[in-house]
Amino acid sequence: MNKALNILINVLSEPSVLVALIALVGLLAQRKNLSDILKGTTKTFVGFLVISAGAGVLQQALAPFGDMFKAAFHVSGIVPNNEAIVALAVSKYGSSTALIMFFGMIVNLLIARFTRFKYIFLTGHITLYMSCMIAIILSVSGFTSVSLILFGALTVGIFMSLSPAVVQPFVRKLTGNDNVALGHSGAVGFAIGGLVGMAVKGKKDIVSTEQINFPKGLGFLRDSTVSIALTMAVFYIIVALFAGPAYVESHLSNGKNYILFALLQAGLFSAGVFIILSGVRLVLAEIVPAFKGISSKIVPNSKPALDVPIVYTYAPNAVLIGFFSSFVGGIVSMLILVLSGGIVILPGVVPHFFTGAAAGVFGNTMGGVRGAILGAFVNGVLISFMPILLIPVLGDLGLANATFSDSDFGVVGLFLSGLNQMGGKTITMIGIGLVLLIMILVSLKKPKSSAQ
Repeated sequence: MNKALNILINVLSEPSVLVALIALVGLLAQRKNLSDILKGTTKTFVGFLVISAGAGVLQQALAPFGDMFKAAFHVSGIVPNNEAIVALAVSKYGSSTALIMFFGMIVNLLIARFTRFKYIFLTGHITLYMSCMIAIILSVSGFTSVSLILFGALTVGIFMSLSPAVVQPFVRKLTGNDNVALGHSGAVGFAIGGLVGMAVKGKKDIVSTEQINFPKGLGFLRDSTVSIALTMAVFYIIVALFAGPAYVESHLSNGKNYILFALLQAGLFSAGVFIILSGVRLVLAEIVPAFKGISSKIVPNSKPALDVPIVYTYAPNAVLIGFFSSFVGGIVSMLILVLSGGIVILPGVVPHFFTGAAAGVFGNTMGGVRGAILGAFVNGVLISFMPILLIPVLGDLGLANATFSDSDFGVVGLFLSGLNQMGGKTITMIGIGLVLLIMILVSLKKPKSSAQ
């Protein structure tokens, strides 16, 4: 049984395999010839591996930046990390996590088939992390065996359907169509970034981050690969200077000159972004046509909800601005927490990059440069304070000072814990059922235009 569950987790949490299977089903549903099926499935599979490889390169480049930052400014505290807390939890909650994840994906398909929420969530690792958090919180709330799996799966399925819906109006505005959706655990932060952009856009014409006019002599900065590499080089070198050569060369660079190391990491960061953008283009070219088979034959009018890098190609400058603004929001939040004397959340560069970049893109879409800066900054504050609120509801894991990072984890976790505090298991079950009922009732009302 445990071996089967491990295989299930491995398959369902691997985006490249999951999305390749979806592409395969979609192409088979369209009765494509063998050549097209093999090409579409393989390119979708490889494309997601390219995105994963790019994300790995980015994380490899960001890890020493975070270490240098802590050493340079002598700060300590908790760095929210989804992978770390799931690794801690899997020994105790692994079986329930796998079952909640599996049945949650079925609930997502049923919701997409029979309601107005036509999103099929395909970011497997996010589903795994959310399933794990829900397993922890419901277990702490007293759920066991069948009730744990049933209400856990319902909650995951609802999240997989509502999370893309929250940010889809901004995705449509960004892409100019309704072909794809966003499947990530930072949707609330992304939507807030878009709303902030709307609030600060002003009465004048919006100046996009992609329309920034560089002097002729700085025309090379129009190339996003060049501008990202040079901008990151400045930041890496500044942080390396504060950390000092002794720390960098003895702890991070294996004796390599600390300035040279900083430059190499900046170049590695830019390479990671380049790889991700290349993978995104490859995947979108294949998954959207392949998904037509599912949306027309199996789940009518459905949309694939894909991982957050799919939006980066639309505004590369906003990606970089969003990352820095979100990170600054994390630093400001950290200073407030230090002064307040409570738990200190250190700004994790990985969550601030992936969620801050997207918040910057949507902030830019709605409000230009100001929207990108302020929208991502608010996201940075959000993912700094929400993890603190989650710590008390995670039981023994909370006592171990581990917590999840992105905004949706905070929203779902606090919703479940709030229901439990109001009336234990009974109110929690009623609350989850009511959300599903509201989704069904909303779907019974005929939409004025296309499904949302």
